[in-house]
Amino acid sequence: MAWSAVLSFAHDGYRTIIPYPEDRIPLTAYNHWSLAIALLPTHYMAYLARRPDTYLLRLMLLPVAVLAILGTFFRLKVGGVDSGPQNWGLGSLALVNIAKAIDYGWRREGMLKVGEEKPGIPMKTAHHSNGNATPNGERSPPPPIWKKRLPSWLYDILELHLPCRGIGWKVGAGLYIPKEHRPLERSAFLSATMTSALENFLVFDACESFIKLVPGVGSPQGGTIFRPELPFLQRYILSTVIHVATGSCILAGFELCYHILTLIGVGLLSHEPSSWPPIMDNPWQSDSLHVFWAKRWHQLLRETFFIYGGFVGGALAGNLGALFGTFFGSGLYHEVAAYCLGHGFDYGVIFFFALQAPLMILEKLWARTTGCRIKGIYGRLWVYFCIIILGQPLVDSWHKRGLGGGYIIDPNISPIRLLLIPFLRQVAGFLGLRSLSVLLG
Repeated sequence: MAWSAVLSFAHDGYRTIIPYPEDRIPLTAYNHWSLAIALLPTHYMAYLARRPDTYLLRLMLLPVAVLAILGTFFRLKVGGVDSGPQNWGLGSLALVNIAKAIDYGWRREGMLKVGEEKPGIPMKTAHHSNGNATPNGERSPPPPIWKKRLPSWLYDILELHLPCRGIGWKVGAGLYIPKEHRPLERSAFLSATMTSALENFLVFDACESFIKLVPGVGSPQGGTIFRPELPFLQRYILSTVIHVATGSCILAGFELCYHILTLIGVGLLSHEPSSWPPIMDNPWQSDSLHVFWAKRWHQLLRETFFIYGGFVGGALAGNLGALFGTFFGSGLYHEVAAYCLGHGFDYGVIFFFALQAPLMILEKLWARTTGCRIKGIYGRLWVYFCIIILGQPLVDSWHKRGLGGGYIIDPNISPIRLLLIPFLRQVAGFLGLRSLSVLLG
């Protein structure tokens, strides 16, 4: 009886902070400011993390920061049946900031840059960067003009809180940085970045527009990528195409957002082009899971996943525990964010990401047994099997909960929906391809 009372009390407390999806409050012009207010404790922790001897104060603020984010971001939602991606974005933003707050709180020494022994205090033998981003995580500091223009407390908060990869910081030690393929002369760099941003916009638009055409999958109510009315072969060809389109959409979306930030950083804030290295390294060319996850895929959330699982796993079982824990943390992050779609919780998402750890161990066992590591065309096929075939239940889970039904690019500015799809519809009608014409709307 006592245990049931405790569980009931815990459940009521949990639902007080994180209500059921149907009980969330729509965002309006009057309450959206509460999102920014909820982040103030975390921002203050970022300020303290760059000041020595603030460990106890940061620990005391940590519960306040976490509860403020949970109780605000998971209580509010973007209204409308087609707002799934926006609500997923709110959940993702909340989880990233909670991880940052935990990072600021648990590090006794604070957040240190490369070559510092205390916040703002360089080591006597510190090695200073030459201004170029390097594989060990060093880079040149932002131009001092902005440090002079902004108050020191605001500059410290922005400098620490905005970057995700940890380039130039102790937390980014060992970070892989893709090789720069753009010219480092400022105007040429900006031109190449703008061109790449436009290319990724078109890829994103094309993939999102295609997904919208699939019955069920393209509706806000959601639907499975495994269409039951199709024969076996056609069913799994379609599910594979949807899966690849979804992955390409995610990849292009990351690239597009990062390019926009790069244009702002280099074009408006006068950052050095070398301080904005590429975010991806041709993931489709990966020839092992280790290369895919540790190098070619983006590393934006590496520290976030470590906070949500890798830290505990490492404390319990060393490097092996850190590997399993980090992938579990990745799955937890992705599923809790997907919970904001409003259609329940799916443990299968966590299983897919957690599965990557034993698959990577299989790669090492193969290398030790045969004396040859997985690489080349067979390694690439192995990666494609693990990501494209084994990953389809993951994408199916997202689309069944309505991810594909929400608009990310407004149809009024979509070249694919304004120009290409109407053109293809007319061609299909002219050729008498009625089924294709109906599919194109």
